[in-house]
Amino acid sequence: MTNAANKTVLITGAGGGFGRHLVRQFRAAGATLILTDVTDSALRDVVDDAGDDLIASVVADLASEEGCDTVAETCASRDLVPDILVNNAGIAVAGRLDKVPRDHWERLLQLNLLAPMRLCNLFLPGMIERGSGHIVNTSSIAGWTGAKGLSAYCASKFGLRGFGETLAADLEGTGVHVTNVYPSFSQTPILDSPQYGYEERRVVPAYLLSNPSDVVAQMVDGVRRNRLHVFPDKYARRIHYVTRFAPWLVPRLERRMQAEAIEAGKRAD
Repeated sequence: MTNAANKTVLITGAGGGFGRHLVRQFRAAGATLILTDVTDSALRDVVDDAGDDLIASVVADLASEEGCDTVAETCASRDLVPDILVNNAGIAVAGRLDKVPRDHWERLLQLNLLAPMRLCNLFLPGMIERGSGHIVNTSSIAGWTGAKGLSAYCASKFGLRGFGETLAADLEGTGVHVTNVYPSFSQTPILDSPQYGYEERRVVPAYLLSNPSDVVAQMVDGVRRNRLHVFPDKYARRIHYVTRFAPWLVPRLERRMQAEAIEAGKRAD
């Protein structure tokens, strides 16, 4: 089991929807915190949430190699190797790939997939030498099944899932654990991500939305239990079950969801 008490937890995307809850819940579990996000404004409020348990806050663009290096250098300057690395930063764009500006989906892949890999590459040697550590990857249920209009996002989350699974196998016996987390739809700012090429705006129906605090509670519990796979909400668990045991139902569910999202978009407008 991974007990967060008296551990140092590095949280990326700390100012985002899940990030703020991760800060509060890991702090409540007794951890000290290193927080990073892309702007000062994104970090400002969450730094207050961390209070006296904040070790450092780092403004860094993790979609670049330099941003990841900045985070590692900040930790090295304090002679720190995080006990728990939470790869939480992520973005989304919606639309058929040829309709989405290339620089947008390329940035998405850099942040959602390559940043976790780079940070693991930077911190794993210290974790392995110490004989303990935990990598947490915020993937998505979109890492288990494709979703119309989310080709780049699904590619990043499928990739992160595969990376985490393989890393867990590679790290067996080192004392370093991996947890992949697969939320579905949660009430976070990612729901307002850009949409391209749609005649009608899509909005996730309210009945599908989970509470981000509840999702994070499941994440933290999954880390404590050293679980490789965590499906932190009801809809994620249902979709996972269908993709594994009744995959022929997935296209039907996808069509239904698209229709409901269009109707919800009309009501929102």
